[in-house]
Amino acid sequence: MESIINYFETIPSLHRSIILVGGIAFFWLLEGFLPLFRFQYKKWQHAIPNIFFTLTTVIVNFGLAFLLLKTADWVQANDFGIINWLPEMPLWLYALLGILLLDFFGAYLAHFVEHKVKLLWMVHLVHHTDHKVDTTTANRHHPVESVIRFVFTLFGVFIVGTPIALVFLYQSLSLVATQFTHANIKMNQKLDKVLSYVIVSPDMHKVHHHYMLPYTDSNYGNIFSIWDRIFGTYMTLDREKIIYGVDTFPDEKTNSNIKDLLKQPFHKYRKPTTMNG
Repeated sequence: MESIINYFETIPSLHRSIILVGGIAFFWLLEGFLPLFRFQYKKWQHAIPNIFFTLTTVIVNFGLAFLLLKTADWVQANDFGIINWLPEMPLWLYALLGILLLDFFGAYLAHFVEHKVKLLWMVHLVHHTDHKVDTTTANRHHPVESVIRFVFTLFGVFIVGTPIALVFLYQSLSLVATQFTHANIKMNQKLDKVLSYVIVSPDMHKVHHHYMLPYTDSNYGNIFSIWDRIFGTYMTLDREKIIYGVDTFPDEKTNSNIKDLLKQPFHKYRKPTTMNG
């Protein structure tokens, strides 16, 4: 465990890029062999706006990374934060608790708030208006949302007290996890169900991308499924019944255009409907 921590403490930017590109490439290929839905689409054409927003996410995170580093260094130097206030524990448990709590503040809480605050929901819409969810959808976030997510992560680092090694380890795990859960892959349902008791599985997250409430407001988790189960936001839906997109923004052509997607958060708020009407 110590060697892993040491590696992530100084992980080169190139290695982080390899994790990003390698993950997309791996799940992209896997989608071809084990597709959940046989989409009638030109995969590369569909990927263009998603890759564009992936790049803007990388730029935002890279540009603000110094704040993350400064905060992580400060909490470590001052022995501040939840995991530093707990009794001494084995390194593996320290790392697990740090990642688990970062997953709550940086992912679950951020995601939950984005769905509950109208202004933030309009920003988050860009992620949900993909009608053909696949592994490239994972980082389809408006640049404004990338900033919002960064702020929540920064808050998490401060409250949890995670050193930079755990921050980089968490971000790497988070990246692969979200590529996995968005990938258009058909897993064995029993295996998917077993996985969902510990981590967010593909079927579990696909429910979140269903086009209507209440399913859109469920399964907010990123790496661990524990938070959805604890806070009562876990839901199931037969994967064959899932329809991607958002009912209030149904135009797939508009939702595939980068220019229109950049303007999407500034549309007038439209109240979503529920499955019951």
